[in-house]
Amino acid sequence: MKTKNLLEVLQVKQIIGLLPEKIKSIQQDSRKVEEGSMFVCIKGYTVDGHNFIEEALERGATTIVVEDNPGIHVKGASIILVPNTMKALAHLANKFYNYPSKQMDVIGVTGTNGKTSVSSLINKLLEGVGRKTALSGTNGMTVAGEVTATSNTTCDILENQKLFRDVAEQGVEDVVMEVSSHGLAQGRVWGIDFNIAVFTNLTQDHLDYHQSMEQYGQTKGLLFAQLGNDTARKKFAVLNSDDPWSKKYEYITPAEVVTYGILENANFKAKQIQYLEDKTVFTLESIEGEFSVETRLLGEFNVYNVLAAIATLFVKGVHVSKAVALLRSINPIEGRMEQIPIDAPIKVYLDYAHTPDAIRSSIASVAHLQRNRLIYVAGTGGDRDKEKRPLMAQEASVAEVVILTINDVRNEDPQEILRGMEKGMQHKNYGMLADRKEAIEHAVEISEPGDILIIAGKGNEQYQITGTKKEHHSDKTVVTDCIKHKYNIPI
Repeated sequence: MKTKNLLEVLQVKQIIGLLPEKIKSIQQDSRKVEEGSMFVCIKGYTVDGHNFIEEALERGATTIVVEDNPGIHVKGASIILVPNTMKALAHLANKFYNYPSKQMDVIGVTGTNGKTSVSSLINKLLEGVGRKTALSGTNGMTVAGEVTATSNTTCDILENQKLFRDVAEQGVEDVVMEVSSHGLAQGRVWGIDFNIAVFTNLTQDHLDYHQSMEQYGQTKGLLFAQLGNDTARKKFAVLNSDDPWSKKYEYITPAEVVTYGILENANFKAKQIQYLEDKTVFTLESIEGEFSVETRLLGEFNVYNVLAAIATLFVKGVHVSKAVALLRSINPIEGRMEQIPIDAPIKVYLDYAHTPDAIRSSIASVAHLQRNRLIYVAGTGGDRDKEKRPLMAQEASVAEVVILTINDVRNEDPQEILRGMEKGMQHKNYGMLADRKEAIEHAVEISEPGDILIIAGKGNEQYQITGTKKEHHSDKTVVTDCIKHKYNIPI
């Protein structure tokens, strides 16, 4: 792209040196710079791109975008001085990749719990009505089963624009995107033109980063405020009427609001809910009338997830009857109250629950099932919100037996993590094992016929983080192997 045309998106800038005729690529990582690149210096939390200007120049950068003048003579390259390089990158990357999010419908899903489940449901339903979709979230960007791995649930500005350009070129019509509070707070979704924003719920999490629930809630609200005032494009906010934060989001968004819920009045409301062993059924009151809904997804929290997905399909123009019919064929989301299909005298579920509210919901989803005991493996992460740890154990104490363990130790003392959780235990029938594999093995070993075992914290994640290193780990593999050994099940 011609450099002069690219820089037209920045009104406030100072150009130092002679501009190159063309820019071949935009990079914010100096290691990825090649001949003819524009290098944008981003001030991160641990690394400042301004410290890598010389490396970028050595690799062939011809334009350096900065917010701090390096005060050096750059031969054969130009310096572009701007007030804020993050904001500049949002505009530059959009222009460079030809505003890809405007070529598709983009659905953003945010909230403490349920982002992955709701995003997956919306994506599967859209595929069911013949739309070509992309799903962006914890596993990366997925198109037609092909996954492009990404570094975060919500990618950085540049990576987002590259991915959106790539999927647009593949003919994708809809992108369904998990939007984390970290991504919103750090401006990673700047430059994405969302059409629909979906809110699941807001419960305690990430207070190590956001400091307070008020700040956490306000950060989530950025997604709804960023829907903008362009009434030429239809924009919608899909809100959970049972969560008090929805009233605030309704106030700050200029978009049309559609609501869903169980308790309060809503455009899409579930009633007469029946929680069965292998499915959930309920009556749906909707804008288009009443419908009988049947889903293989279990528990009350999945009723909310289903309602959010149906409401989203409705604003996309899909008849409610069609969405309800498609729901019957959708399997449970991997790692979200997923029952392990194994012929054993115990029932085993994997869940991603790593907040107090999510643990409460996972236990409630099996409360109606006949059982001997409920054994609950509760895990939390190191270097994360410490205030929620005792609250998680308090919720897990509803189970007759609790095993406290760790999802990802990162750089924290494992015993300190466990002691933080232990403070919330409400009975004495618990154990603490920092090694997650050992915790799962112990839970299976003490199990008896008729027990229900819930292993929470990791869901379908395939790794554990120690320090900064990721190592392979699968709760599903560990628990399956243990059950086969314990109950002499042929492999």
